[in-house]
Amino acid sequence: MSSTAVTDLGLTSVAGVPTTEAPQKAKDFTSDQEVRWCPGCGDYAILSTLRGFLPELGLKRENIVFVSGIGCSSRFPYYMNTYGMHSIHGRAPTIATGLATSRPDLSVWVVTGDGDALSIGGNHLIHALRRNVNLTILLFNNRIYGLTKGQYSPTSDQGMVTKSTPMGSLDTPFNPVSLALGAEATFVARAMDSDRRGLAAVLRQAAEHRGAALVEILQDCPVFNDGTFDLLRNAEEASLRLIPITHGEPIVLGAESERCVVRSGFGLRVAATSEVDPSDIVVHDATTDDPEYAYALSRLSDQELTHVVTGVFRKVAKSTYDDLAREQLHHAKEAEGHDDAALRAQLRGQDSWTVV
Repeated sequence: MSSTAVTDLGLTSVAGVPTTEAPQKAKDFTSDQEVRWCPGCGDYAILSTLRGFLPELGLKRENIVFVSGIGCSSRFPYYMNTYGMHSIHGRAPTIATGLATSRPDLSVWVVTGDGDALSIGGNHLIHALRRNVNLTILLFNNRIYGLTKGQYSPTSDQGMVTKSTPMGSLDTPFNPVSLALGAEATFVARAMDSDRRGLAAVLRQAAEHRGAALVEILQDCPVFNDGTFDLLRNAEEASLRLIPITHGEPIVLGAESERCVVRSGFGLRVAATSEVDPSDIVVHDATTDDPEYAYALSRLSDQELTHVVTGVFRKVAKSTYDDLAREQLHHAKEAEGHDDAALRAQLRGQDSWTVV
C-alpha cells in the first residue's frame, strides 16, 4: 500500500485521509440494516467485496462517507457502518464535491448507477471528473433502470425493447469508461461483480488514488435485464472476450494467450498472437499522461461483448480541485485586508443589483 506519514502521531494516510493501525474486520463495516435487493442482484457481490477489503485500508469508519443518488445501487449507504447520505437523483457527485472540499480528512465515495450517473447526472459526473475532485466513484452498470421497473438507460443496447421503448431503443449507448477518459479523469477502471479478486484489486487502487477515481462495475439485474453479461461469466467464452490489463504487462487474452492487442494506425486492435512479432504486443501503461492511449484501449470494448477490457485503464497524478480550493482560501485569508472578519463583512455586505 502506498501510504505516507502525515503527522507526528504515527498516522499514515490513504489518498490523504489519516489511518490507524487498529485492526478491523468486514463485520465492522456492516450496518444493522436488512439488505433489500432482489435475489441474485449483482449489488450483493459488490457490497460483500467492498466490506471485505475496506479493513485492509485501515481507514476509520468515522472518516468514510458514502454518498448515493437514486436507484437500486443508491441504497448502498444504508448497508455500510460508516457515515453516508442517500441524496437526490444524479446529484451525488455535486454533494460529494462539497464534502470533499470542506473536509480533507474524509474518504468520500459516490455510489451510482448507469441511469443515475449518465442520464440526469451526466453533467455532474463529467465535471467532478474533469475537476479531479478527490472522490472514489463506483458506477454500477446493469444497462437498465431497475428501481423504476425496467426502462431503458443510457447504456442499454440499441434496439432494446423495454417499458419505455416498446419498439426498441433508438439511442446509441454510452461506453462509461470512454466517457470518463474523455473528461480526462485521472483514474479510470472497469471490473465485474462476479470477479471478486479483480474487483477488490481495482477498488483498492481506486481508494488509494488521490483525485477523481471512476470504477465501472458490470453487474446483473436478474429481474429487468437478466443475463446481459452472461457471455463474460462462461469460462470458455470469457477467455476470448475478456481483455484483462495490468500495468507493465503485455496485453494478451485467451487460455493460452493466443490473442493479443497491437497498435493499428491511431488505435488498437486484437490480433492472433502467432501472427505478430512479440515486440508488437502492447505493454499496458496506465501511468502515461496522454489520455489518448487509454481512450483507444477503451474502444476495444463493444456493446455486443465481443471484447471487454477490465482493469485499470489510467492512473496519473494531478492536482485535485479540493486541494487547490483550500490553498486559494488560505492565500485569501493571508492577504492584507482579507482576514476572516473582512471576508464575513464582504459576504454580508450591502451591495445589491437591480435586474431590469
